[in-house]
Amino acid sequence: MAEPPGNPLQRPLADGLVPEEVIVITGVAGALHPSSNVEVIDPLTLHLGGEFAESNLGTAIEPDGSATVRLISEQYDFVPHCVRVPTNTPVRFRLTSADVVHGFLLPDTNINTMVVPGFVAEVRTSFAQPGEYVMPCHEFCGLGHHAMWTRVSVVPKDQIAAQGPLERTSCAKQ
Repeated sequence: MAEPPGNPLQRPLADGLVPEEVIVITGVAGALHPSSNVEVIDPLTLHLGGEFAESNLGTAIEPDGSATVRLISEQYDFVPHCVRVPTNTPVRFRLTSADVVHGFLLPDTNINTMVVPGFVAEVRTSFAQPGEYVMPCHEFCGLGHHAMWTRVSVVPKDQIAAQGPLERTSCAKQ
């Protein structure tokens, strides 16, 4: 039986692959199927219909009582600029970008993600107490980056009116 080479990087793997092939295969697989943000969307047409059409943005109360917030980040704003969510309710934020990489961060919560054009980012949380959260974009996105922020208004559950499946909450005083 022949002795394997002394350098383990030049020794074939058990199935016959050499490390260089493994690196190439892993790189290609990672590019085709990233480990996060695997839901894709066309950033050029996202506003024309479907989940991120303008009429579908904001907070929707789902049939199970949870809340889904849909936002689009674009230079230099989040659309809509303010969303309302109920306390003590599972909240799912779904975001995408129309142009460049943005960040979505709610200080003092577990919410922190990158919003990349062509992908849908999803994060989940709930809020125990009413309050206002100012959410800045935390990925440099251009000259107006410093002014890019949105507001999440957390209100008691009983202040969110019953909605139909096509209605969205508003930050306007009611």
